[in-house]
Amino acid sequence: MVAAWVIIVLLIALTGFFVAAEFAAVSARRSRLRRLAEDGDALAARLLPVLEDPRALDRYIAASQVGITLCSLILGAYGQATLAPRLMPLVGKFERLQPSTVESASAAIVLIFLTTLAVILGELVPKSLALQNPTRTALVTVLPMQWSIRAFAWSIALLNGSGVLVLRALRLPSTGHRHVHSPEEIALLIAESRDGGLLEPQEQVRLHRALRLGLRSARQLMVPRSRLAAIDASLPFPEVLQVLAANPYSRLPVFRGSIDNIVGILHTKDVVMRHVRGESLSVAALMRPIVRVPDTMPADRLLTFLRERRSHQALVVDVSGSVVGLITLEDVVGELLGGVADEFKSVQARPIRLSDGRLRVPGSMRLDQAAPLVGSEWRGREGTVGDRVVAALGHVPEPGEAVDLDGLHVEVEAVDGATVSVIVGDRPGQDDDGNS
Repeated sequence: MVAAWVIIVLLIALTGFFVAAEFAAVSARRSRLRRLAEDGDALAARLLPVLEDPRALDRYIAASQVGITLCSLILGAYGQATLAPRLMPLVGKFERLQPSTVESASAAIVLIFLTTLAVILGELVPKSLALQNPTRTALVTVLPMQWSIRAFAWSIALLNGSGVLVLRALRLPSTGHRHVHSPEEIALLIAESRDGGLLEPQEQVRLHRALRLGLRSARQLMVPRSRLAAIDASLPFPEVLQVLAANPYSRLPVFRGSIDNIVGILHTKDVVMRHVRGESLSVAALMRPIVRVPDTMPADRLLTFLRERRSHQALVVDVSGSVVGLITLEDVVGELLGGVADEFKSVQARPIRLSDGRLRVPGSMRLDQAAPLVGSEWRGREGTVGDRVVAALGHVPEPGEAVDLDGLHVEVEAVDGATVSVIVGDRPGQDDDGNS
């Protein structure tokens, strides 16, 4: 009886080994294994080629599944042959049970008991351990798994070949096992890492912003044309110095006639160097070319575009070629890290909840950023809050004007030139605590 239990324990342990090897292989980080291999770890050097080759990883996983299946079948058959006969006398003590019923009942009890034991000790526990320490588990199991691949070579080839034939019959691709995660899965992993204490909340926010960067377009991140600080190409040099001194920016777009006709970019450094030398040149002589990008260009591609052209800013144009705004590297970096400020430029004003429950929102805030605060009706729309209010009214409002906009009662609090700089909004029926 002791020998029978020893064999049963060994079979459950083997099942657990194959389960742990499978989950560790698909969870281990290749970057970590690559560093270990470069440091001379022989086990990492053996495992890394398997994880980097989808076909090799597919055979690795297939060997694990064959091992799990064989161990489970042997465990069930062996338990039926050794434990069921010993259990029959105990089951037979119940009255009015036929011998065939006793035999069937004993077999069912043994099967349920061994299955429960195998699931808990042979699958759930090893799986949890492997997921908690995937790299270490993968390294510990790699040598026995390579022996298993050789031992099960014929069955792996047969089963994989049969699986490929079935997939072809169903007209489905056979892609094998690969370390590929969708952005949604990566976001879930980041959230789990934060919940597990491996990431600080601010780190999670930055990683989420990085994942969303490819979903942001140049139009969504740009400074709208209505808020551009620009300089006229015909402006005399002394007045150019005054304009540059009054602005916090190191680069200003240059236009001819109107802001609709931007022809270049003026660098403050170029002007200062000419002034120090005692030279007085026109804006047209000092300005540099400026690149243009479509308003639909994703932010991640925009970074590459600006880096390749060694430019810090670009004009954003729509499908008709009209300038709709200006985007800079700072705008893209700010999307990742939040507002970036220096000793000349302050961080953009933030929404403030007033004591009466209303919300004060800066007019320069993008609609997609304001949407969670003022209501989902604004989500997905482009432009700024101030632009939305001006478009709804049809004119540049005076402070104190109000309008009902997308279910929100909006009051204009401040206007700067032709733009709405601050609004105050609340929803009809909202109480003083901000609750509907």
